[in-house]
Amino acid sequence: MARDSGIVNFMTPPQLPDVVEPARLTAALRRGGVLDAGAVREVKVLHQHPALVSHVIRLGLRYVGESAGAPHSVILKMPHSAYAKSLANSGRQEVAFYTRLAPNMPSQIVPRCYDGHFDDESQAWHLLLEDLTDSHEVAAAWPLPPSRDQAMAIVTALARWHACWWDHPGFGETVGTWLSADDTASLMETFAGHYDRFADLLGDRLSEERRILYRRFIEKAEQLLQRYHSHRHVTIAHGDAHTWNFLLPRAGVADAVRIFDFDQWRINVPTHDLAYMIATQWYPERRQALERPLLNRYYEMLIAHGVTGYTRGALDQDYRRSVLWHITKPIWQWSINIPPVIWWNNLERIFAAVDDLGCEELLG
Repeated sequence: MARDSGIVNFMTPPQLPDVVEPARLTAALRRGGVLDAGAVREVKVLHQHPALVSHVIRLGLRYVGESAGAPHSVILKMPHSAYAKSLANSGRQEVAFYTRLAPNMPSQIVPRCYDGHFDDESQAWHLLLEDLTDSHEVAAAWPLPPSRDQAMAIVTALARWHACWWDHPGFGETVGTWLSADDTASLMETFAGHYDRFADLLGDRLSEERRILYRRFIEKAEQLLQRYHSHRHVTIAHGDAHTWNFLLPRAGVADAVRIFDFDQWRINVPTHDLAYMIATQWYPERRQALERPLLNRYYEMLIAHGVTGYTRGALDQDYRRSVLWHITKPIWQWSINIPPVIWWNNLERIFAAVDDLGCEELLG
């Protein structure tokens, strides 16, 4: 792609969307309030990172004219071709988050968004985001867990994020959508079908004890869903809150932890995120060492940020219930062709947590 005004010398790989052309980027940065009189002159791909279900590309920018304060690089996020159709709604979700919800949040919780668009006809989408590469980093390379201090900082950020949406009056109207009882019943019916095929595939690799638990869970799902349908003490949950979706300030940088990857956000019980982060992602020794201190820190931060009427005991009960719900996660992941290296390990870890926390008791 080599086009646009005579002031540019612009070459990009053909798979990149038109939004990365200098004129389009100039317009986006002006709308974002970070570019005044100058214009983007040249764009260069600095790094391409093919994430599991999307592409994350770091673009370097050069300007002509006055560009003080304008970013020297941005992050372009776009769909991964292998998942572009099957997970199109994820792109729609993430664009909606950054363009509708993020502008109404306190600063320094998520990266700044300069531009986002989802095309209903083609299902193509993109996001142009603040590049935090120089100031922030993930706690550790996947699949290593964070240190204790890093985990505390991550949970502190999560509590701040949850608190700002806690029982928001716009839920179901201007912010997110409530699932009706019919909606959740339909989802459970779909899950039950996935489970049957999953169990057939695994054969004797899925024990009879676990099969019994899954069957009891499916039978009791309506009862378990009463907590969600209460519409009380809920927030905007991230939906994929593993610790590698948090950016921590680098050494010597005075800044806050930022959260990213919002393609699975929805109104939900807040402990959905905690259970996914801790019980689904960490092996027993690490989880047992940090689980209680992290829940304590999370609760303290909720209260510090204005949440009222939610007790520490309610948090524990919600957490155990959320851990139980996450036995569904490996099966949903398998159903969309996420690799076994992800869902198999999640399956083993979540069942260890279910056993440790006595979550089977919640089935009566």
